[in-house]
Amino acid sequence: MAVKTSRRIFKPIVFTASLLPLAWLLFALYSDTVLATRYLTNDPVQKLDRELGDWALIFIIITLIVRPARELFGAGELIAYFYVLLHVSSYVFVNLQFNLDEFLADVAKRPFITIGVINLVLLTALAATSPKAMIRRMGGRNWRRLHMLIYLIAVLGLIHFIMMIRADFSRPYIYGACIAILLGYRVWRKRASLSPARQG
Repeated sequence: MAVKTSRRIFKPIVFTASLLPLAWLLFALYSDTVLATRYLTNDPVQKLDRELGDWALIFIIITLIVRPARELFGAGELIAYFYVLLHVSSYVFVNLQFNLDEFLADVAKRPFITIGVINLVLLTALAATSPKAMIRRMGGRNWRRLHMLIYLIAVLGLIHFIMMIRADFSRPYIYGACIAILLGYRVWRKRASLSPARQG
């Protein structure tokens, strides 16, 4: 009961907190447009697009950190998916002015955009299977196997980020270190869980 009560209390708080980056970006966009500030630098379109992608990757990493965090979020992939959708929408609607032909050309010719679209498809699969009804329908084992894709998504997201920028690689290095540690921990736990079986 205590766990369920905690979830009811903290889940809305966590979801609200997850929207704060978006609220800040919307405020910055409004302020830059109306008040002539420079929160989003001299290239607000590119800055907005990159910040949304940045936060998508941050929430993917948060999803990987610990299972309780994922449980607290309800489904951490959904928040990451939300920011990925915003990231892609910003690129298509704001950057390309909804020119789908140019978007498809970019997907075909620019590898980092191709990787981004692959990640969108993979995250769509995770988001679509996150509800409890889908977990019951798929079975716990199959669901867990599918959602192991979050590790591949994290790596591809990092590669997408690195290929997209030309200077200041500090944030990709930090994210890469976090992902490497989390993947290493996963491998270590897997081996540790198999060791007693091998000994027996």
